[in-house]
Formats: sequence, C-alpha cells, structure tokens
Amino acid sequence: MKSARIFLALILLATFTTVAAKAQVPPAERSAPSSRGDAKTQLVIIDTDIGDDIDDAFALALALRSPELRILGVTTAFGNTELRARLVDRFLKSVGRTDIPVLAGVETKTDNVMTQAAYARQMVQGHKHADGVDFLLKQIRLHPGQITLVAIGPLFNLQEAIKRDPATFKKLRRVVIMGGSIDRGYDDAHTGAHRPPDAEWNINRDPAGGQALFAAGVPIFMMPLDSTQIHLETLEREAIFSHGSALTDQVTLLYHQWMGLAAGHPAAPTLFDPVAVAYAIRPALCEAEPMHIEVDDKGFTRKTEGNPNAEVCLKSNERGFLDFLLHRLAGDR
Repeated sequence: MKSARIFLALILLATFTTVAAKAQVPPAERSAPSSRGDAKTQLVIIDTDIGDDIDDAFALALALRSPELRILGVTTAFGNTELRARLVDRFLKSVGRTDIPVLAGVETKTDNVMTQAAYARQMVQGHKHADGVDFLLKQIRLHPGQITLVAIGPLFNLQEAIKRDPATFKKLRRVVIMGGSIDRGYDDAHTGAHRPPDAEWNINRDPAGGQALFAAGVPIFMMPLDSTQIHLETLEREAIFSHGSALTDQVTLLYHQWMGLAAGHPAAPTLFDPVAVAYAIRPALCEAEPMHIEVDDKGFTRKTEGNPNAEVCLKSNERGFLDFLLHRLAGDR
C-alpha cells in the first residue's frame, strides 16, 4: 500500500510539473539567437568545479536537457581540474554526448574533499586534457559577442583569461555566475533561518578573480546566495532518481557518492548552481536588478555606489525553478 501511495504521488507530481512549467514559461522568455541563426539556441561554455558538492552535477544535467543551449565545451575549475575533467568525460560518455569538448582549467591547491573522485577515477585516463583557458579565449574569438559563459565554480579560469587577453574576454556576450552574497548569507544548517551576508564559497576561494571579473567590462548576471538556496526535497528528488534515464542515473550515482563522503549535511541538496543555468534559459525565474558590486579581499560582495557593473537576482521563483528542473530532468522537456 505504501508503494502504491508513493507511485501515485510521483504521477501527480509529474502531471503538476508539466502543467506548471507550460503555464509559467511564456514564449517571450526564450533565449537570444546563436551564431547559427536559431532563435531558440545560444552558445554556452560551462565552467564548473564539479565533484565536490552535488549541485554542479544537477546543473550540468539541466544544461544537457535544454535545447535552448548549444554547449561549446565544459571547462573545469579549482583544485585537481584534471580529475574533474575525467568526471565530466565519464558523465558525458554515459549520456552519449562525447561531442562536447572537456578541458581542464587552472589547477590550484586545496584540502577540500572531492566527494565524487571515485566516479572520476573509473574513467580511464587516455590523455591529458587541453588548457581550458586557452579554449575559452579561442571560442570567444571564433564567436565574438555570442557566447554565454556560465561560471558555477571559483573564478580562477576567468581570472587567468582576463590576465592573458582582457580584450578578447570582454567580447563575451555575458557571464552568468553563481556567486556572492548581498543581503543573505548561508542559511542556518539546523533551523534554515536566514543569516547575515557571508563571503560565499565561489568568490572567497579566489577574491582576486572576483575583483578582476567585476572590473572586466563584460555583462555580468549574478545569482548570489540570496536567490540560490533552493532545496531538492524527497518527493522531487525521488521523482528524478526513479526516472531511469541514462542522465538521471548518472546524477543518482553522483548524489550517493556525495552523500557517502560529505558528512553532516542534510539529504536534501541545495541547488545553488542549477539556478544559474536556469537563469540563462528562463530569466523570468530570477528577475535581476542593476547594481555596482565590489569584491573585498576576503571575498565579500558588496552593493556600493557607482555605475552598475552587474545584474543581480536577490529573489528567485523557487517553485517555478523546481517545476522547471523536474520537467527537464524527469519529463519531456
């Protein structure tokens, strides 16, 4: 009887998400055109520190299930970027997307636990991955003014690209980042209560990268802690894990590796990074306002006086985002 109730709940949830997604996403909110002239697609490069927290895996899965995006490549950031690239290799191979290049970014020192390293190590290392920063700059030169860079990890690769060729970096169409904290820090782990602003992880790992990015003169769309602390609770999580596709199977496996090695966190992951991907596709889910953002040496991002250098979303449509995510990962898109 219990199994029957769960099955019925999943059916009702899937029906609701399909209807809700269609109702909440009007045609006018589609993405800008790509170089191929298709009004439904845009050129994207994803820069990710996949392998530590689990939200990067959900973000990559969402991007792969979004026909509005043409993914030119995935670059890995922070720590052992070569091992992270092997993780992405295995993920893409498992879902039949070996057409997408995978590049390793700037390697850095860290004692942070890579919870999904075992998944990555199962991918036989056939070659050393090419330079992710060089790839980024070459793609911008090939497609000036057309690429959206979705940066969902520490900003070491962006910092290096700006250092090597600031004029080329400025020819990005835009940078969409998950990072920063304006009015809301990390929620209390036990009560869920909102807390004062924090030095958010992606920025405080490399404050100099944040400073370089916000001074680069490229359009920035910022998804800070204020709008990205959305939790994937049991019913929605199991709807994805029980879907049974090659894509959701990989996310499920990575989730359980994360659960096994990230002690002390709740079972419901916080989907920081997928909010940035969702914004690139459905901006109405996270309405942004212009601000002048400064990054201090400790990684705090502060709204200050001055000409706006970013569009910042302080409040997202959480229910709309979750419906969109489920519709994409466990529905018919």
